[in-house]
Amino acid sequence: MTSPHDRLPIGELAGRSGLAASALRYYEELGLIHSERTGGGQRRYTRATLRRIAFIRAAQAVGLSLEEAGTALAALPQDRAPNAAQWNKVARTWTRRIDQQIAELQKLRGQLSSCIGCGCLSLRKCGLYNPGDAAAARGAGARYLMGDRPETVGVRTPDAGRQT
Repeated sequence: MTSPHDRLPIGELAGRSGLAASALRYYEELGLIHSERTGGGQRRYTRATLRRIAFIRAAQAVGLSLEEAGTALAALPQDRAPNAAQWNKVARTWTRRIDQQIAELQKLRGQLSSCIGCGCLSLRKCGLYNPGDAAAARGAGARYLMGDRPETVGVRTPDAGRQT
């Protein structure tokens, strides 16, 4: 059992973690971190909470959502560092997610020079890639980035008219 002196008030946890107290309260609301309350209702966190926050921040740094971080945290001990087997299981999950993210970014990079189907019509070129805002008929968002393909019948493509 830890002594009350081993518990950190929210201000100290905020200072040591680099997060605002409001972010810590939000993390607690989401169930990512946990506190105990004093008789006066003040939050107190174990020192292991710093490790959980570092884990959350690492997850965010590689592009994972708070929900994904929470799923990983649920598989790890709350009061101590994970052992090698526990960490390796999380690392494998993160690796798959990071690989997916890399593939999505590579796809985006390949499409930056052409229309992404946003329906903006703000660029002169959009009339060539998305005449009449055809992408908008498929729904909101960047339709071509979301996997939709432009119709090819009667629509000019970026290569149309190029001399080879």
